[in-house]
Amino acid sequence: MSTLSEMVCIVTGASSGIGEATALALGGKGAKVVIAARRADRLDDLAGRIEKAGGQALAVACDVVERGQVKSMVERTMQAWGRIDVLINNAGIMPLAPLAKCRIDEWDAMIDVNVKGLLYGIGFVLPIMLARKAGHIINVSSVAGRRLFNGGAVYCGTKHAVHAISEGLRGELSERAAEDGNTIRVTIIAPGVVKTELPDSIRDEETREVSRRYYDGLPGPLMSEDIAASILHAIEAPPHVNINEILIRPTAQVR
Repeated sequence: MSTLSEMVCIVTGASSGIGEATALALGGKGAKVVIAARRADRLDDLAGRIEKAGGQALAVACDVVERGQVKSMVERTMQAWGRIDVLINNAGIMPLAPLAKCRIDEWDAMIDVNVKGLLYGIGFVLPIMLARKAGHIINVSSVAGRRLFNGGAVYCGTKHAVHAISEGLRGELSERAAEDGNTIRVTIIAPGVVKTELPDSIRDEETREVSRRYYDGLPGPLMSEDIAASILHAIEAPPHVNINEILIRPTAQVR
């Protein structure tokens, strides 16, 4: 029997891409899956597919930038299933543009979704996991959390923040584990180029065209299912094994 059987897993940004693929993979392994995103119609369709395949799903419309909505989503999870075993912070946006274009609203949006939204998820789930002394927080970052590229300064900054927050949390929990025996784990998933809707959030036309050419010119980009498989690998490791980070690129991606 899979270690995922009967686990309760929350996936944010579940309406497409990596989140959607991960939710389907979790449901297929017997997990109870809370799928959260802004697009409720897509969530309902996804929940139907998970249930048709024999899984269980709870669809919750949730914008991670709204602290109250994240709190409500966590409360609904506890009301429905009474526990939270895994939180997958996957929601993210990538409106790339050179800093000189001063697209300040986009800077705010990236910080709100990619950093604050992730922190809200941690903030409302962590006390539940600490009370049980068990759980797993998985933060989906990017290779951009390890390297910078022109036009991506703010996006890369948010992903560097994800790495710092994740490693800080892991260190704190590991220190507590030595004292109270908790098995709460933290994992960073850092993909390279993945074929998803993420580049659609680029509004600057010049940057969008550069990005399109880069994506189109890369043979064999990663698929969402590849990242979902990495996430399941981290979850299914034995409780004493904390896979801290998975950095995964297409074979043909140089940087």
